[in-house]
Amino acid sequence: MLPEPIRHAIDVASNAVWGPWTMALLLGTGVFLTVRLRFVQVARFRDALRAMVPTQASGAGSLSPFQAFMTALAASIGTGNIAGVATAIVSGGPGALFWIWVYGFFATSIKFCEAVLGIRYRQVHGERLSAGPMHYLKDGLGSPKLAWLYALIAGVAALTTTPFTQPNSMAVVLQSQFSIPPLASGIAIAVLTWLVVIGGVKSIGRAAERLAPLKVGLYLAGGLVVILTHAARLPEVFALVFREAFSMHAAGGGAAGVGMMVAMRYGIARGIYANEAGYGTAAVAYGTARTDAPVQQGLQAVMEVFIVSCVTSTISALVILASGAWTSGLTSTAVVAQAFNTAMPTVGGWIVAFCAFLFGYTTLIGWAYYGEQFLEYAIGLRVTVPYRWLYCGLVVFGAMGKVETIWAWGDLMNGLQVFPNLVGLIGLSGVAASTLRQPRPQQAEPSTPLA
Repeated sequence: MLPEPIRHAIDVASNAVWGPWTMALLLGTGVFLTVRLRFVQVARFRDALRAMVPTQASGAGSLSPFQAFMTALAASIGTGNIAGVATAIVSGGPGALFWIWVYGFFATSIKFCEAVLGIRYRQVHGERLSAGPMHYLKDGLGSPKLAWLYALIAGVAALTTTPFTQPNSMAVVLQSQFSIPPLASGIAIAVLTWLVVIGGVKSIGRAAERLAPLKVGLYLAGGLVVILTHAARLPEVFALVFREAFSMHAAGGGAAGVGMMVAMRYGIARGIYANEAGYGTAAVAYGTARTDAPVQQGLQAVMEVFIVSCVTSTISALVILASGAWTSGLTSTAVVAQAFNTAMPTVGGWIVAFCAFLFGYTTLIGWAYYGEQFLEYAIGLRVTVPYRWLYCGLVVFGAMGKVETIWAWGDLMNGLQVFPNLVGLIGLSGVAASTLRQPRPQQAEPSTPLA
């Protein structure tokens, strides 16, 4: 659809944004926050597991704490966990999985900070709530210009990435499995998205609460069947992952270090696309919770990253590696569907198609709210209704786009979104650390029922 020079420019810009400095910044921030928070993802892992249990709590907010958690999980577990991981393995090699794990471990502390600061600095005015990195950049860091810049970049990113990447991956697998034309898929997805998005955050929260557990359970069950079918190859697969993660040569030969850098580039880029730690979106999702316990939401954010990086993304990578589908020449959700078909002919592809639909759909509705919050801050409330209609309309065009260009554009915009957010997280890391150390009476006493 786009002229070749524009596609080339997007690829060049995406590669520039996701250069070694960006990977070093993300990993460095994750390591710094992990140390500053005293390895919260390890020390408080049991508390994080308990935090996933649905509870009621008092406080300002639009969603219950569990709905906020499910909204964040629904938005992050999108087709990036299927198509994104698949393209990481196909383009970056098996070693990309190792770097997805590495970033996932340190990303838990990043997302913990985003959730805690999101609640700490959110703005509540009667029935209206606004949360996100722009508030902790403005009120916590004292930089209103950086806050506005973040909101504008993040708003444009939400409007021009998610309505393209998610429907594109959904349309790819629907066409490969059921021969449904991308245009037809795009129209259907757009209508279904509009039905939820037009109702606002409470409608989104209710949908996420119902769909998120379903999609995770179904995908894990199908993935485990494929992995057990090819269980004999798992030792070879894990050896390949670790060897290629530190390979000093590209697959076809070349300069020393190229293979490792490519694996890191795709592993971290797709890793952040899968778990979204560093984007700042967690501050929006968890900031909607009806709770006065920011640490509790932060621990839920830890589990969110764990589920995304160590469970769903790993399932996607292992099925295409163990089945050998990663060398088939296919990409995106189509290669995952082929992998599932090796263990469950025809049915496997249907499972991937259904999961890709659920993954993409829940991410679409979650990110619709993120973008709405960002652009309302940057432009004003008058943007809300036009934004919702435009967001849904772009879904149709996203379904028909070129896979490689779609993902390169997504990498570019989300990469730009990362920089101002990380400035805020580093600058306010002391606030998150002190909040973590505060006593939490909510753990010692039963949750207060909602009135």
